Amino acid sequence: MSKFQQGGSLMKFTSYFGSVFSYDHDIVASPNKEIMCLASVFAGIILCILVYRSSAVLSSLLFNKAYGKLSTIQKIEWNNRGISTFHALFVSFASFYFLIISDIFKDGSHADLIINRSSSLTNTALGISVGYFVTDLVMILWHFPALGGLEYVLHHGISMLSILISLLSGQVQVYILMVLFSESTTPSINLRWYLDVGGFKSSKLYIVNGIALFLGWLVARIFLFMFFFYHMWIHFDEVKEVNALCYYFMFVVPSVLTIMNIFWFWKIAKGMVKTITKAKHTKRA
Repeated sequence: MSKFQQGGSLMKFTSYFGSVFSYDHDIVASPNKEIMCLASVFAGIILCILVYRSSAVLSSLLFNKAYGKLSTIQKIEWNNRGISTFHALFVSFASFYFLIISDIFKDGSHADLIINRSSSLTNTALGISVGYFVTDLVMILWHFPALGGLEYVLHHGISMLSILISLLSGQVQVYILMVLFSESTTPSINLRWYLDVGGFKSSKLYIVNGIALFLGWLVARIFLFMFFFYHMWIHFDEVKEVNALCYYFMFVVPSVLTIMNIFWFWKIAKGMVKTITKAKHTKRA
């Protein structure tokens, strides 16, 4: 290869890499914004630690009968699920606010393309979410596979990378928030586990929660993802304008998450049917 060809290849590579964070460049270059992003990530990590420790203290006081019987690893998972519940509630409310109540992502409300819109508040919310995924992923790997198998590592890994790319580039935050709203099903998942280990698997609350989980999952992780791809389709002229890394992640990550959501939905549906059938047989007996 000639020096001219080598130089041309280098220029192409540099141009391609530079395009990854070309839009809203000041988000990457501005020290203030970098500090804000880092601060929000560390805030997320600190919040997770505080919630974990608070869960241990409050659970021993309020639910000592159930909590005290748990093994060491079960207590770790109990407190860890307290973190995921806190994160789920936070990102669900934040996503609902930014997508529905606020006008930041509404069509025609701003001159910028919808995929290029961001704000200090959305950056802070996404940074806190990254802090959660970092904390939870470290705990999963440290206690692997007690807190979750490879599917959880995959889920957390691609979620964290997607949010980071969006946070640093300032692009596609509307789609990141849509996906994060699907975390609204997490409290029901965790309540199901709490009731199970607490000895309330045959209770009415367990059955009602199972039905709520089924319906919530259908709306937040099946129908919402269908709307996600529909929204991308009708805004594809804008989607094509994002940087290369965001573009590929927008197609790959939601597709992987959709497959995982359908698989988990099938397991939830089977579990719900099994629980309802068992409850009917028990009532007749």
